[in-house]
Amino acid sequence: MSKENSTTIETQQPTILSYVKDLPNLLSLAGLACTVLAIYFSITGLYGAAMIGMVWAVAFDWADGLVARRLKGRTPTDAKFGGQLDVVIDIVSYGVTPAILLLSYGKFEPIFLVGAFIMVSAAAVRLSYFSTYGLAGGTKYTGLALDNNSLILVSVFLLEGFVSNGVFTIILYLSGVGLAILNVSEIKTPKLSGNPRNVYLLGAYTLGITAIYGLQLI
Repeated sequence: MSKENSTTIETQQPTILSYVKDLPNLLSLAGLACTVLAIYFSITGLYGAAMIGMVWAVAFDWADGLVARRLKGRTPTDAKFGGQLDVVIDIVSYGVTPAILLLSYGKFEPIFLVGAFIMVSAAAVRLSYFSTYGLAGGTKYTGLALDNNSLILVSVFLLEGFVSNGVFTIILYLSGVGLAILNVSEIKTPKLSGNPRNVYLLGAYTLGITAIYGLQLI
């Protein structure tokens, strides 16, 4: 390839930040902001606020896909970039964040590093497998989809006020590791975000979780 042709290709290649203007990517980054807040509140011990951040991260994750499918004029490159951005954010939202939640609730004792490693590793393997093979039969995930981790854990955390700290620590540990095992299992689960009814259910669930934990924070 001549130097002239190489220069032409380089000038045609969009800038990194040009993709930030894409609405689905903005929604993905909004979800990442919720995730960062969830991590912060997990570390500081404000777990109710962390739960709100976790569930809204899922809501924005679903929203970016819905908007992307309905938005006209997006190129295959736009879709590819958005897909890669989703994968990177998913590992933080559904792998790192629950692991930090477990570590924080366990007072960062070394034994909780084992569970945290299992959770993050399962998320990384799960996402790598999905990036390689996609949906099984074009309709179902192989293994439990990672967004379920947050949706389930925010409900599990409702038990905290009804059992002792020691018992709930065990429940949280087993829940996190159990979800990790399901993430890399061979079970087939449907793609929930593609169904409009499920989107409404997620919206109601998100508002409900926000109200419950919001009241606890007042």
